[in-house]
This record gives sequence, C-alpha cells and structure tokens, in this order.
Amino acid sequence: MKPSLPIPGADARAHSARVLACVRDEIGRAGGFIPFSRYMELVLYAPGLGYYVAGARKFGEAGDFVTGPELTPLYGAAIARQLAPVLATTGARDIVELGAGSGALAASLLDALALHDAAPSRYLILEVSPQLRATQRSTIAKRTGTALARVEWIDRLPAVIDGVVVMNEVLDAIAPRLVARRGGAWFERGVTVADGALAWDERPLDDARLEAVASARFPANGDYTSEVNPAAEALVTTIGRRIASGALLIVDYGFPRHEYYHPQRSSGTLVGHYRHRVHDDPFLWPGLSDLTSHVDFTAIAEAGERAALHVAGFATQASFLLGCGTLDLLRDVGAPETPAYLRAASAVQKLLSPAEMGELFKVLLLARGDAAWRSLALADMTHRL
Repeated sequence: MKPSLPIPGADARAHSARVLACVRDEIGRAGGFIPFSRYMELVLYAPGLGYYVAGARKFGEAGDFVTGPELTPLYGAAIARQLAPVLATTGARDIVELGAGSGALAASLLDALALHDAAPSRYLILEVSPQLRATQRSTIAKRTGTALARVEWIDRLPAVIDGVVVMNEVLDAIAPRLVARRGGAWFERGVTVADGALAWDERPLDDARLEAVASARFPANGDYTSEVNPAAEALVTTIGRRIASGALLIVDYGFPRHEYYHPQRSSGTLVGHYRHRVHDDPFLWPGLSDLTSHVDFTAIAEAGERAALHVAGFATQASFLLGCGTLDLLRDVGAPETPAYLRAASAVQKLLSPAEMGELFKVLLLARGDAAWRSLALADMTHRL
C-alpha cells in the first residue's frame, strides 16, 4: 500500500474486495495466469464492478483526475473552432463522441457550435456505463438544455459516420498488451495470485504477430518492457472505415513512436490514478483506481491510414488550443480582475503549460478526403510521427 495515498472508505474497500474476487476467479479459471490486458479489462469494465462502469465519481475535484473539459468550457469552445469547418463539409453533420466522461465536453461543444451557427444535426454518445450516461444527460441538460434534443446515446458505433468522431482521453484507457524482452527472449506480462495477493507473472510470448510488432518498435538492444496496444489500433481502424466523410479527432497524452519507445523508457508508461495521485501499483485497490497507458500516436496514425484516412495534423495540446483562439476566448470571459476570469485563466494555464497538460497531451486529426480545413490549427508536428 502506498502510505501517501488516501485510504478508501469501508464501502469502497468492500467494492474493491468484490472486484478482487472477480479477478481471482478469472485467474483460477485460466489456470493461474491472465495477460495484463485481461486484468485491466476486468478492473476497468467488468459489468457492475469495473472502475468505469461502477457508480463512484471519477472526474473533477471530487474524483480521481481532472480532464480538459472539466477545467473550463473554453476547452470545448476552442475545439469547436476546429470542428465547425469540418462539419460544414459533411452531409449529415453528426458528431460521435466515444467515452464522454461527465458530459462536459459535449455540453461545451454544443454551446460553442450553436454560437457559430454550426450545431450538429445529431450528437451521438457511445458510453458503456449506465451511471455515466445519467451524469452526461444531467450535465448537458444543465448547461445547454435546448441542445439535449440533439443528443442520443448509442450502444455501438454507427455503420456509417458522416461527420466528426471525438475521442478525448479514451485510447489511454484501452487495455494494452505488456511485452518484455529479457536476454533476447520474449515474454508477455500478466497477473497471478501469490500468497493470496495479486502479483506480476510472465509467460513466453506465443503471439508471433505481437512479437514482430514489439521487435520493430522496441530499441534494438537490451532488456526492455513496454506496451503494445493492438486493441486501440483496431478501434481507430474500425472507426476510420466507417467515416464516409469528415474526420476523427483524438486528444490524449502520449508520444510519437521514437519518444514512446525511447531506450530510457524501459519500463513502459503504465500508471494508476487515485484521488489525484499518480501511482505505479496496478494491483492497488482494483476497481477504485484508474489504470492508463500513454498513446503511441505513430501507431494510431498508421491505424487510421489503414482505413484510408490521412493525417490532417498532429500537435501538442498547447499549440492546438492556441491555434484555435483559446486566448481570444479567455479575453471574452470578462475583465481580468473578475472571479470568472481568474478561474478561467487558471484553467487555461493548466491546459497550455508545458509543466501541466500543454506538452504531454497531443492532438491528432485523421480525415477522409481533402478539404480546405485539412490543416490542424497552428503548429503542426506531423513530421514527428
């Protein structure tokens, strides 16, 4: 246990014990070992138990982490400036958001696009958690009640998408495969039970395709452990093939491949989030702690290209938001001495600062076809992919 982390209450600990029992049962049925990807799927998404589908609050100051849309509506208002010209080139003018969190981004986008006379025909939210669906409905109704009529919750991706798909901090929560190279041999990292507790274990890697991918991406020499995320890549390819016209906008934390698999990043990027603390123990309070890994943006760009999308732009969050006029939007909040302005300015500082979210978070725009809007706002770093 991490002494610097707050201790969960009795009800939360009881819930975590139920999640732990579910994991142990799965390990037992599998013969004593499950790949880490399966463990992460269970603790995040097991029906009624997983972190993202149980009822505890995840977002905001009372949760475990704060996302860009939670900080300020200016985040969504800035993104709306990129999406408006894209929507204008599509027939159906739909927005599809995957994993909409608290609904804050949907509310901000709907508000801002309406101001630009660019409201989508429909705003479709694909959300697996019934509790989060209820939260999203409440958030949107409070912030932009008249727009709620445009919002639909869906259980699966549309067969054809004519508009924009938005994925804000979604790919980092898709379970990766953990691969290790030791002494020239390849292993898959997974989870077992040792002395009554969850523990790391490894098995020889028996997936030739995964080994080939890891071999091509890992540094050439030495022992090395990191993530490969075929599930995230497959999702992007699937989405891309369904986009008839429009684009896919991805915002997340991560790196281009040459930075992701840097020789000095030899233990991967997997981390947990609990009550606004980052920790390195994936077995800490399963079901209560979020687990994420960074995004290999080069792999995601390649996944989009397999669906015949093209990279319309890649940028840090700071340069993207600046290009979308975030500072102009901030000035419109009011006089600098007012509480509203000061709150907004503090949020914008976190979004833009290299020490906060400005550099680690990246924005990738994958597009179908070629149009006047194809370039990402301001500084484009596509060459770094």
